[in-house]
Amino acid sequence: MSFNNEGDAYSYFVKNVGLDNYLAILLKVIESIEPPVTLIDFSVGAAVVWRLSEIKDHNFINQAFCYYSSQIRNFTKIEPRFKINLFFPASEPHFDVVELQASLSTKKHVKSEIVKYLHGFMNSYASNYSEHGYTEHIELLCATSS
Repeated sequence: MSFNNEGDAYSYFVKNVGLDNYLAILLKVIESIEPPVTLIDFSVGAAVVWRLSEIKDHNFINQAFCYYSSQIRNFTKIEPRFKINLFFPASEPHFDVVELQASLSTKKHVKSEIVKYLHGFMNSYASNYSEHGYTEHIELLCATSS
């Protein structure tokens, strides 16, 4: 799909897909993948993986890398059942990133970090894209998977 900006894409998602439907779609897809599974997710996708992390029937998920999900703040009671690495942006306009990161970093299976980049830094189509941040995190992901 082609959107003029991130706001249009998010509006489309909220009106036409939603977190619950996205979670149902993800559950169907991961059931067809050979374990162990590592998930890499961004923004809304990261929120869906965060929600997935509390479902006990998915022991074949090895770990997840979740980038700049602002929706996680609405699901802080979740206790992940697999290793999950959260990467929060330096700031968000709607909530205190430091406070959220601190509260989630105490959970079992959670490793969290606030990066120096902004929401969308891994997306070359986003206004906050950072080539340096993208390269840094691609290298981190490659090193972790080898």
